[in-house]
Amino acid sequence: MGLTNASTGAGVLNHCGLHIEKETEQDQIIALAGNPNVGKSTVFNGLTGMNQHTGNWPGKTVVNAQGQYRHNDTNYIMVDIPGTYSLIANSAEEEVARDFICFGGADAVVVVADATCLERNLNLVLQTMEITDRVVLCVNLMDEAKKKKIKIDLPRLSERLGIPVVGMSARSGKGLDKLMDTVAALTRTEERKNPLRIRYSDEIENAVSLIEPVVENALQGAVNSRWVALQLLDNDDSLLRSMKNYLGYDLLESEEVLQQVAQARQELEAAGIPQEEFRDEVVTRIVKTCEEISRETVRFQLEKYAERDRRIDRILTSKLTGIPIMIAMLFGIFWITISGANVPSALLSEGLFSLEQPLNDFFLWVSAPDWLRGIVVDGVFRTLAWVISVMLPPMAIFFPLFTLLEDSGYLPRIAFNLDHFFCKACAHGKQALTMWATQSMRKKDKPAIPEFLHK
Repeated sequence: MGLTNASTGAGVLNHCGLHIEKETEQDQIIALAGNPNVGKSTVFNGLTGMNQHTGNWPGKTVVNAQGQYRHNDTNYIMVDIPGTYSLIANSAEEEVARDFICFGGADAVVVVADATCLERNLNLVLQTMEITDRVVLCVNLMDEAKKKKIKIDLPRLSERLGIPVVGMSARSGKGLDKLMDTVAALTRTEERKNPLRIRYSDEIENAVSLIEPVVENALQGAVNSRWVALQLLDNDDSLLRSMKNYLGYDLLESEEVLQQVAQARQELEAAGIPQEEFRDEVVTRIVKTCEEISRETVRFQLEKYAERDRRIDRILTSKLTGIPIMIAMLFGIFWITISGANVPSALLSEGLFSLEQPLNDFFLWVSAPDWLRGIVVDGVFRTLAWVISVMLPPMAIFFPLFTLLEDSGYLPRIAFNLDHFFCKACAHGKQALTMWATQSMRKKDKPAIPEFLHK
């Protein structure tokens, strides 16, 4: 589909603003994608070892890791992109992951999935396959799946998806060579794969068929025209901006494209799918496809596999009990953070500000000018002492508690409980977690704040 930028030889390439340096023209760029906590970075580290470096995407505080791996006399540049559950981006990390997959010029995309919860991971796989056919599914944590008596029919999964599928256990290094053999075979051949194409409702398919021909003419093979047609109907502003930067022009400035998009949206409205419900229709179909594929390829020997988790979910995410438990939990964390920080804050404040007078005396003893004493003592020292005494104790209490909630799996349940409310404000449930972290840092009582700051 023309996603690989042409190289003029060894040198520097900029993919989505990311600095990538090729040693030779034959070097292959491989994107490692996947949900958070599926072992993607373990796969990356297993391949690249110490031959890697980290950096930031320009304009975003998102870290990337790049490394090189030599396989069968070919150099592969591995790019570990941020973990994301979906290419429908709601954060800077997800935007970076989406843009690199869509416009980064990768020769292949390896999507790492968790064998113990494959159904959830297939969402990202299906969305990636809508963009490019150069996809390899790496089913990691096969050893953990075996312990939990989960069996995955990898050949059937590959047949169903229409892409290569490799099972592996990255922590022990099993399957790394097979993965790279598969990637090498995919990047060497010019033969195009025929990955599964999701079939949406008749109304959506008709709308896409209206837009796709004119989009295909405008793109000239630069990006998958069917996928672009879906994005134009979805009207995702951040994606449209990224697409404009990649193409160098705005598709919607074309009168023909604009007319077809307007007509397609009118037909969807007439069919009972308004603009605000279009994405829900698309996501619902993707999720149902994931469920169908999972039922065909995954077998649980234990009939009541994850039954305990299901019982916990019924309590923690129930409309009746979920919100009260969440409120009690959050206020409990707030109370521990605020009350628990008072004593160490007071001790730190007392200790640090007891040094202020000796510092003043020292500057008087050396006959330092008043402006120098004011900068060092009244400015730098007082500010530093106040920040340490007020901010350090609550942070030292809150973040370990926040980490415990994350490791226990309760934070995703909080996001789920609040997602409906946040959607009304055009946001999503995950934003509740950052708001919660910010609010917990705001102490209501001020016993540790020195007197001069009250004046």
